[in-house]
Amino acid sequence: MLNKYARAFFTRVLTPFAAFLLRRGVSPDAVTLIGTAGVVAGALVFFPRGEFFWGTIVITLFVFSDLVDGNMARQAGISSRWGAFLDSTLDRVADSAIFGGLALWYAGKGDDNILCAVAIFCLASGQVVSYTKARGEAIGLPVAVNGLVERAERLVISLVAAGLSGLAAFGVPGVEILLPIALWIVAAGSAVTLGQRVVTVRRESAEADAAGSAGSGGSGGRSSGAGAA
Repeated sequence: MLNKYARAFFTRVLTPFAAFLLRRGVSPDAVTLIGTAGVVAGALVFFPRGEFFWGTIVITLFVFSDLVDGNMARQAGISSRWGAFLDSTLDRVADSAIFGGLALWYAGKGDDNILCAVAIFCLASGQVVSYTKARGEAIGLPVAVNGLVERAERLVISLVAAGLSGLAAFGVPGVEILLPIALWIVAAGSAVTLGQRVVTVRRESAEADAAGSAGSGGSGGRSSGAGAA
């Protein structure tokens, strides 16, 4: 839901910067790769050591590359299937690094196996949520649903909470609780979103199958035999 409204705003804000990079001969793919490398470095260098504030600052600086590269491609008229594939694939890498870094903290000095497990669930469920949409679209379905907690919500909730929790290192009291709360919210929201997408794909596939049967005069029942997988 957040992605629907925030993406348009930040796209407008970042358009001049995208144009500047294009004038300097930087390619959208290079921005995608550098942005992902920055997010991964910020997450895996700072988060496992409990340096949440600085880790969040570094990640936030690089995470906007996800908007800049697409903006650059549109301005240059070079949008491609390869660019979309690379962007989507590296998004998964960046997300894994963020929640993996949090899991490493709780598995180590954070010393909380339950929150470590919650962070791992956030990592895994985020990947599956993305997969359900990609797989549904691959079999010809629109997967027309705005999930409760999609990628933008996962990142904003987790990074804002991590950054605020990191203020504890500067003497701000009581902020440590924000990150555990955020992880539970993301975990629960991701589970709900996964359910929403599964239900949507179930409904859309049933409608598509019914339309196909009606179009063929109802003679095309489910086949049996070795060809079914």
